Amino acid sequence: MRGWKGARDVLALALVGALVIPVTATATPAIRYVALGDSSAAGPGIPEETDPVCLRSSRNWPHQLATLLGAQLTDVTCSGATTNDLAGRQAGVVPPQYEALRANTDLVTLAIGANDLVLGGVWVTCLPASEQSCQEKYTVNGVDQFAVRIRATAVKVATALEEIHRRSPRARVIVTGYLTYWQPGGCYPDDPFSPVDANYVQTTMDRLMRMLAVQAWTHNASYVDLRGPSAAHGLCAEPVRRWLEGATPAAPAYPYHPNERGMTNAARILAGTVCRTSD
Repeated sequence: MRGWKGARDVLALALVGALVIPVTATATPAIRYVALGDSSAAGPGIPEETDPVCLRSSRNWPHQLATLLGAQLTDVTCSGATTNDLAGRQAGVVPPQYEALRANTDLVTLAIGANDLVLGGVWVTCLPASEQSCQEKYTVNGVDQFAVRIRATAVKVATALEEIHRRSPRARVIVTGYLTYWQPGGCYPDDPFSPVDANYVQTTMDRLMRMLAVQAWTHNASYVDLRGPSAAHGLCAEPVRRWLEGATPAAPAYPYHPNERGMTNAARILAGTVCRTSD
């Protein structure tokens, strides 16, 4: 009887071991996540810099989102990127961002559009405030040039989303908006944009984001609104509450770009969306 009991115990341990091994072997793999886009995601000026050409930060929201999700990240976001740089070689040296996509990619985020509009030009042409408004400077023969560029960019964003789905057919695709710059009227002279110009630039950004949302919804992608959650954390907020910096940054970041606080909050918002849509 003692011999049988010993043999039974050995057999029981062997069975437990056999049950444990498959569970370990079939553990859920990390989410394979690719981040595409421009400086709104890359995080120029935020320590630590991981790419001196793209000015990409290790504390940008793609990195923080990957940490929250426990994901395996490939971050190819690059400052100055346009939709053309998704397929082309940016500045002649940065590989096409599409090259990061794989058939087994699980998650793709896309932050793009502002550079297609050459929207960064307003930081030069509309400052300092002058008698001619920013809107007047960007209106030709009664036609707002940013409105024209937004319509042209819509086609490019649609093409980009189709290509992402083609290269990564199993991936969940998320298009992100941009953070809020100003509440109505801006905060001149604390920020150098006049009230009229601040309203015009923010309205242009809002139009861009509406276009991005429509393209996402019509091309099998999700759209994440960062405009609403950041409305009380724009350039007119006190420094400790800002999610982005203005002409004279109070925290490490390029002017008129997200700071680390903004990146952290954007990552949390995106993580909430990913988790909700995966339930």
